[in-house]
Order: sequence, then C-alpha cells, then structure tokens
Amino acid sequence: MTKHSLSIRQYARYYLRMSVTAEKVAEVLALPIQDRAYLARQLIASLDDTVDADAEIQWQEVIERRSRELAEGRVDTRPEEEVIQHIRAKLHAHRQTS
Repeated sequence: MTKHSLSIRQYARYYLRMSVTAEKVAEVLALPIQDRAYLARQLIASLDDTVDADAEIQWQEVIERRSRELAEGRVDTRPEEEVIQHIRAKLHAHRQTS
C-alpha cells in the first residue's frame, strides 16, 4: 500500500487506524543499530506464527552432517569469489549458445 495508490480519504483512514505514532517510530529509529536489529528480528519473528519444530530439527541435522563432512574432508570447499566467477562464466557461456 503506497501513498500514491491511495485516495486522500483512504490515506487518512489508513493512518488514523495505525496504533504506532510517528513519535514512536522516530524513537525506535533513534536507537543504536544493535537495538534496532534486535527489534527487527523480534518483529519479524512475531509475524511468523507457523514455526515448524520438525523443520528446526531437520535443519540441525543438515548442519551437523555438513559440519562432519567438512571435518572429514569429504567435501570440496572453494572461496566465494571463485564460486561466483565460475557461475558467471557458465551463465556467459550459456547466453552465448542461446
């Protein structure tokens, strides 16, 4: 919902219904970056009411498996820059043949 897509009446009605005042927003924006980051994480988490405990367990299993693979030397790791360069080269070659 943008200011430009609303009529004056809709715009006023939208902002009159908001319980967060401009002063509160200004106060929060004046906080140190660490505090704002914490609040942002909390607000985002509060919007996600579908926490899947099974997914958390599965992610933990993936993390443990990947950590084991790294420790045992069973996976090949490369610097990020090298991977990105390789992907770009593949995309460039693909575009040349398309």
